[in-house]
Amino acid sequence: MPEKPSVLFVCVHNAGRSQMAAAWLTHLAGDRVEVRSAGSRPSTAVHPAAVEAMREVGVDISAETPKVLTVDAVRASDVCVTMGCGDACPVFPGKRYLDWTLDDPAGQGIEAVRPIRDAIRTLVEDLIAEIAPGPTQGRG
Repeated sequence: MPEKPSVLFVCVHNAGRSQMAAAWLTHLAGDRVEVRSAGSRPSTAVHPAAVEAMREVGVDISAETPKVLTVDAVRASDVCVTMGCGDACPVFPGKRYLDWTLDDPAGQGIEAVRPIRDAIRTLVEDLIAEIAPGPTQGRG
């Protein structure tokens, strides 16, 4: 891994899982990791329940907007984490690819989104331990 690894989180709409994962990584790793997120078919806005679930834990994603997945974003990332759209993600030699199986928060209420948020945090913490070990911010 480079001194400052880069991670790209990809899901279909870039409106829930990938947005929460990017926010967790930024919140917990700080500037030790470059963070991106994108979608193979991006939505027009981040899911309100995802925004609310993250707000409950002190992470504000209300200003985020879904972005389209590009070949350049994949090429620029050391780790690509897919969440339900792995076949849409271009594959380049030398990149690390992970596929996280998580429920889609689309159309779900806050009660259903909370466990997805918490599962993503655990996966992100494990990823940080692998690619950017050091002090973890946002814990407490």
